[in-house]
Amino acid sequence: MNKFNLLDIIISPSITEKATYLSEQNKIVFKVNKKAKKDSIKRSIEKIFKVNVIKINTINLKGKTKIVKGKKSRKPDIKKAIITLKKGQSIDLSTGI
Repeated sequence: MNKFNLLDIIISPSITEKATYLSEQNKIVFKVNKKAKKDSIKRSIEKIFKVNVIKINTINLKGKTKIVKGKKSRKPDIKKAIITLKKGQSIDLSTGI
C-alpha cells in the first residue's frame, strides 16, 4: 500500500464551466492522484484547507488517443474528485496553498 504526502494527493483544482456550476452547490472539483483513495483525499482536503468534507465522489477518466500532424499521441488518464463541503464553508481557489 502506497502512502502519499498530503500535497501529493491533490494535483490541481479543475476550473471548468461545470465546476463553476457545482461551486454554487457547495461542491469543488480537484484533479487527484490516480492511486489516491477517498479517505486519503478527505484527510488531505481537511488538513490543507481547514474545512469539513461531507462527501466525496471520484471519477476515473480514460485518456483519449489523438492524431496530431500524422502522429498518434495519447492524453493521460485522470482521476477527479468532487468534494461536497459543509454548508457555509468554502475554499478560495484564487489563492495558492
